[in-house]
Amino acid sequence: MLAKRIIPCLDVKDGRVVKGINFVELRDAGDPVEQAKIYDQAGADELVFLDITATHEARQTVVDLARAVAEQVFIPFTIGGGIRTVDDMRGILRAGADKISINSAAVRQPELISQGAEAFGSQAIVVAIDARRVGDWSSVIGNRSEDSSFIIPNSQFLIPHWEVYVSGGRTATGLDVVEWAVAAERRGAGEILLTSMDADGTQEGYDLELTRAVATAVNIPVIASGGAGTVAHFAQALTVGGADAALAASLFHYKQLTIAEVKEYLANQGIAIR
Repeated sequence: MLAKRIIPCLDVKDGRVVKGINFVELRDAGDPVEQAKIYDQAGADELVFLDITATHEARQTVVDLARAVAEQVFIPFTIGGGIRTVDDMRGILRAGADKISINSAAVRQPELISQGAEAFGSQAIVVAIDARRVGDWSSVIGNRSEDSSFIIPNSQFLIPHWEVYVSGGRTATGLDVVEWAVAAERRGAGEILLTSMDADGTQEGYDLELTRAVATAVNIPVIASGGAGTVAHFAQALTVGGADAALAASLFHYKQLTIAEVKEYLANQGIAIR
């Protein structure tokens, strides 16, 4: 079994780290480079920086941030937000980032995934997916019995369904999350960063159904994001959810938990960690 990763996420707006609930109600959480240095020293396996307004406000990508972080941090880090072209990717990677994350542009130009993978390798291409649950009931030929051993004809059963959102969670796309994750892998994505918009910032736990649905549909690593509130939530995401890594923001930014506490708990649960 590959060792699981713990990844702090730093959402950046106007050069500052921010955190909100369900993608709104943002609060300042510090300087991104200083925060990155703290997480590096605290034992984070990787870092993710997401400029959460770059796409929405049509601003340039955060090359300067990548350069500043690379000078201070010695663990792998990913940068995303406003990346629209292979040249954008090249600028960020040359500035020192190990990976780039694409979300809105990947949906609008799926060929960008393939172009990035061909130019820099799949390991450098993270496709971020912001998912919102849009309904559970699906009409089917039949319904499973209580012990799931057979189908009862002409009824319904509960099937979770999630829709892909873009532009910082502002715009629905009509795309099914699981289908889009599979398509992203097929086009060359090396990793999926999967965020539950419903759970984001709530600290009530990851959306395990969502995470499991995507993790079982693809053969590339899935990073679970959105909803971490306790050490047990990390363990659930990495076991029940099938994720390869667990990402969190609020818990770490506001020092409700430390990375060391999370890793100690996971180790005591028999979960392989770095």
